[in-house]
Amino acid sequence: MITRLFLQTHRTPVLSAEDCAALEAAAARTQEFAAKRIIVREQTPLTQCTLLLNGFIERFRDTPEGRRQILAIHIPGDFVDLHSYPLKRLEHSVAALTPVTVATFPHDKVHELTKRSATLTELLWRSTLVDAAINREWIVSVGARSAAVRLAHLFCEMFTRLDRIGMTRGLEFDFPVTQIDLADATGLTAVHANRMLRQLRERRLVEFRQGLVTIIDWAALKEFAGFDTGYLFFD
Repeated sequence: MITRLFLQTHRTPVLSAEDCAALEAAAARTQEFAAKRIIVREQTPLTQCTLLLNGFIERFRDTPEGRRQILAIHIPGDFVDLHSYPLKRLEHSVAALTPVTVATFPHDKVHELTKRSATLTELLWRSTLVDAAINREWIVSVGARSAAVRLAHLFCEMFTRLDRIGMTRGLEFDFPVTQIDLADATGLTAVHANRMLRQLRERRLVEFRQGLVTIIDWAALKEFAGFDTGYLFFD
């Protein structure tokens, strides 16, 4: 079922069996992308939305000086560009962080879903608003949190979101990104990110090694990060 993880992440409002079937039928095809491949290029006209089925995706902007700011990291079950339905283009790019599989939902099919059901409309709209709430929390991290806390908060968020869809193993989870990716997501240099990862490990909070995150002390990590799940809207 293509939409299983999306519905597992966004559990309210609850869809009827008919609406679930309609959402599933709206997917046109699946497609695979290699790691680092561009999936959506900024300012390119779009006619479809993308649902991530497997792997990790980044939304990002590159500056003229060559710096990259990762704006979001998406996990399986996320629509990575649902907002392209009304906007018809994005002001940022979308790329595969790892090898990924995606499903495409043509805009005309999304339009049919919104005409078909108020509940489906609410669900799609709500998922976009949650995505925006996560983005605002990232802005808080880059603008107001210390470097080590930024990374700790990101690990807390990824653990919580992946745990909701059954992609954790106890206090471990796969997060196959590089230290450069972590730096680009938190507004740090790669060297600074490396030092902060070492600090988190020495504090016995969390360890990141070769794409595997091991949380050493979950309660202490949450407290250090000031992490609260409210912005994820896990009703």
